[in-house]
Amino acid sequence: MRDTLLRRLPVEQATRRDYGGGRHRLPVTYQTRDLVILGLGVMIGAGIFRISGTQAATTAGPAVIVSFLLAGLVCLLAALCYAELSSVVPTAGSAYTFGYVAFGEPVAWLIGWSLILELLLAASVVARAWSLIAAQTLADFSVTPPPALAGVIGQERGFDVFALGILVLLVALLATGGRLGLRTLWFMVLAKLIVIALVIVGGLRFFDAGNLRPFVPEGRPAGGGSGQTVLDALLGGTPQVFGVWGIVAAAPAIAFAYIGFDLIATAAEETEDAPRKVPRGMLAGLLIAIVLYLGVAVAMVGMISYRELDPARPPLAQAFAEVGAEPMGRVIDIGALLGLTTVILVVLISMTRVVFSMARDGLLPRPLAAVSRYRTPSRATLVAGGAAIVLSQTVDVLTLEQLVVLGTLFAFLAVSAAVPVLRRGRPDLERPFRVPGGLLVPLLAIAGVGWLMLNVQVRTWAYFALWMLAGLGLYLLFGRRNSGLRDLPPPPWPPLSAPPPPPYGSYGAPPPPGAPGARQHPMGPPPTRGGGRHRR
Repeated sequence: MRDTLLRRLPVEQATRRDYGGGRHRLPVTYQTRDLVILGLGVMIGAGIFRISGTQAATTAGPAVIVSFLLAGLVCLLAALCYAELSSVVPTAGSAYTFGYVAFGEPVAWLIGWSLILELLLAASVVARAWSLIAAQTLADFSVTPPPALAGVIGQERGFDVFALGILVLLVALLATGGRLGLRTLWFMVLAKLIVIALVIVGGLRFFDAGNLRPFVPEGRPAGGGSGQTVLDALLGGTPQVFGVWGIVAAAPAIAFAYIGFDLIATAAEETEDAPRKVPRGMLAGLLIAIVLYLGVAVAMVGMISYRELDPARPPLAQAFAEVGAEPMGRVIDIGALLGLTTVILVVLISMTRVVFSMARDGLLPRPLAAVSRYRTPSRATLVAGGAAIVLSQTVDVLTLEQLVVLGTLFAFLAVSAAVPVLRRGRPDLERPFRVPGGLLVPLLAIAGVGWLMLNVQVRTWAYFALWMLAGLGLYLLFGRRNSGLRDLPPPPWPPLSAPPPPPYGSYGAPPPPGAPGARQHPMGPPPTRGGGRHRR
């Protein structure tokens, strides 16, 4: 029993293609620039048009800009840790697999279980938000829906046709291999980046420095709608808004906006030269997202005083209406819909990869690890997507948004801790990317993530604890008995001193000894810039 609970996945097996029926069966699809687009597709959703105004009006005032910097810094520290581990263990499991090789199977299961919570809830929450904004967009363009749909679109809870429709459409596309291709994803991301640029430039035209005073409003007790955080409970205080505590309190909610850089790691098996390109794409995408969020936040609080913002209204649309640029509200609607569509798409892809990886290791039913004739993990897609559909239609998911943040922060904490553990336990591993500053950055990441977790509401922690207890019970009943580690040959394994080379036939892969030359890639000749590199 004790040996079972302490078993770890060897790095050599985590990166070996034949483990578990083939650890690298997913087709190569992504380059560095595609990973950046993938990250921006999930990090930049409708929240960029809403979160700065909402947090300024209710929690931090103009100092919400500092909250964005604080949350961005903590996420950047965690991203550096993700980048190092992605260069050592480039697999689809992301934080789950990192935990498997660093801490062992039970901890890995809990990390994977928290990732499932994060992604399952994120898909459901964003689908609901998509429905609300779609209904608002129809109203802004003076489009009246049929009477039969009036009560089943744009609903915060209960049955909703728009939320159901967008999830069913994207799940079906992913399961059948007819997913929105990279060209379509590129188009949608670039289109929303243009909208964001218009918002920033348009907002700065009406910038008034007087709206930034006072930059840090005087703190006061939060209203009855604000829950007590863990930090409040530990210090025996009451929830505070504005002031220094308001700046800190806004950071966990803003961290929700940056969530997504970690999902790039789930695309590692589908990335050419992943040990080098995944870290680049991850860090580049996060830095671009931080700059864009800061730009929108500065424009937002500079256009209108935080005192005049109505949290019940879309903040940016209200701000532009106040300065006489009301048509910008329609542009924002279009950008928000594009943003949320790409968020749902990338979240579903990532959730599928996590489920696929856990099933491949035997911790979830192995049939979920099957790759269909469409060259996608269709069963995992249908099960994970189906769960998101049911959840979105039966639970008031918009009230559980902070659970997404807490589930993600738990994974961030584990990955940050895994860096020093692996450096100490496996110093022989080649690390194409190393976190700068030695162990200082991982320790700062642990402290920063832990601080954000303490500022999450006690009620959210209670829900999270119940989810994790249920997951632990599932592991003990199923995962421990069916783990793929039981099928591994005994050690010693061949040392892994460098990342595995690309499979024979991949771009840049050398031919094996005795072969007349490198064979052509099954998807055609090497791509040219802008060419059809992603056809199946």
